[in-house]
Amino acid sequence: MGASEVEQFLTHLAVNGKVAASTQNQAKAALLFLYREVLAIELPWLDNVEQAKAPKRLPVVLNRDEIQAILSRLSGTNRLIASLLYGTGMRIMECLRLRVQDVDFTRREILIRDGKGAKDRVTMLPGLLAPVLQAHLDKTQGLHKEDLAQGFGAVYLPFALERKYPNAARDWIWQYVFPAAKLSTDPRSGVVRRHHIQEQSIQRAVKQAVRAAGLSKAATPHTFRHSFATHLLESGYDIRTVQELLGHADVSTTMIYTHVLNKGGKGVTSPLDQVFSGGY
Repeated sequence: MGASEVEQFLTHLAVNGKVAASTQNQAKAALLFLYREVLAIELPWLDNVEQAKAPKRLPVVLNRDEIQAILSRLSGTNRLIASLLYGTGMRIMECLRLRVQDVDFTRREILIRDGKGAKDRVTMLPGLLAPVLQAHLDKTQGLHKEDLAQGFGAVYLPFALERKYPNAARDWIWQYVFPAAKLSTDPRSGVVRRHHIQEQSIQRAVKQAVRAAGLSKAATPHTFRHSFATHLLESGYDIRTVQELLGHADVSTTMIYTHVLNKGGKGVTSPLDQVFSGGY
């Protein structure tokens, strides 16, 4: 089959299959990879494909009582990570990939390296979490010393830094803030290392906490980021500051939280509420 048949299939997914835009894009990418890498055939650019429309949805936002209800039902490292997600606005993988040197207790800052769009940015370290995080790092450093004593203790380094600095992989400052409980074999190099905690474990813990709190919202770890931005805007911080803390390239992306701030439809008071202002 050639480009014409591929175009018909992708259009069929959108028109008849009613799939989401992300599903159609995934199918397109898979087909292009198949033809280019496996069949060694270059497909021309698929201009005649009817694109599935990406829905514009408002994010799920938790109020402060709901945040407290969820966090109070978490414990240990799970609670610390979830608290950081809400207190800093980090994405879950940005948090899990933090290295020891990225946390500045003196300046109360967290440096997020190579975030979305390959950009670095700085966010705050909540004062409430500083002593808890310091105690966690003290415990983690003890674990790292045990790994070194057993001949391990190396960590994955990005951007070929391991070749440039051969000993850096065992340095304390390069270790993950949230290391995994067990050592594992790196499938790329075969080296036994201690990776960071997997995001699935945090997602499961938050899901269980949401259920235990009896909340009817479909909250996930990413919901803490949405709530962080919304609550900052509610507190009067300007949208440019929130944009920088979130790491958005365009302020229009941050503008979505201004819609969440509205009370009711478009912030308008219903006439029914005005008529029965004294009680229904």
